[in-house]
Amino acid sequence: MRIALGLSYHGARFDGWQSQPTGRGVQDHVERALAAIAQEPIRVTAAGRTDAGVHALAQVVHFDTSASRPLSAWVRGVNSSLDPGIAAEWAAPVDDSFHARFSAIARRYHYLLYCSPVRPSVLGGLAGWFHQPVDVAAMREGLRCLLGRHDFSSFRAAECQAKTPFRELRQASIDRQDRYLLFAFEADAFLHHMIRNIVGCLVYVGAGRAPASWMAELLAARDRRLAAPTFGAEGLYLTAVRYPPRYEIQAESVLPWFPPPS
Repeated sequence: MRIALGLSYHGARFDGWQSQPTGRGVQDHVERALAAIAQEPIRVTAAGRTDAGVHALAQVVHFDTSASRPLSAWVRGVNSSLDPGIAAEWAAPVDDSFHARFSAIARRYHYLLYCSPVRPSVLGGLAGWFHQPVDVAAMREGLRCLLGRHDFSSFRAAECQAKTPFRELRQASIDRQDRYLLFAFEADAFLHHMIRNIVGCLVYVGAGRAPASWMAELLAARDRRLAAPTFGAEGLYLTAVRYPPRYEIQAESVLPWFPPPS
């Protein structure tokens, strides 16, 4: 039997999604909790392998098991064994053609940025921080040139293992609420550090260190060395994973402390 499971987690508490020798990957915690319910070893596959410090509100995983359990056991039962920083949100049976990663047709991330001379307190570890005011209009102008299918090599981490740097950025926006900026990105898939690198470059534009047209120049250059430093992981959230309708699984959430635009 194959089960799809929806997860949320506080990334600052763990060493990223992927299993670690320390046992502190989110994957390690989830597999241990599932094994306790299934009474057999369980391996899970995720829609996206988030880095250390990155949060998830709508992560999707799948696993195979010979154990027959009510769906509630894969949620409430698993949660009883999980670290408080991780929660199973839902469970659903799926056929063997479903793959949490390869069946996904789109992913959405949000980046929450706090712009203030003083670092964040209550949202420390939950938001990125920049110490100066920024020109949001210029940032939006720079962001628009990234929409569509492009070679995103200038925004790709050196250790990225993707076979191709081409990605289709389908939606991108920046919303403002007081001192907070909320960046939204939806694409077919993302390269390693792609969003954090884009945010870092947009902050340069917003701070007046580069014009909005610089974003298009970077995109065309396909050279990571010309771009701004990678922004911190603490503001990044996986907020949606989309699948073909036949699977009847659409994982989506929003940041609860940042209302969606009216």
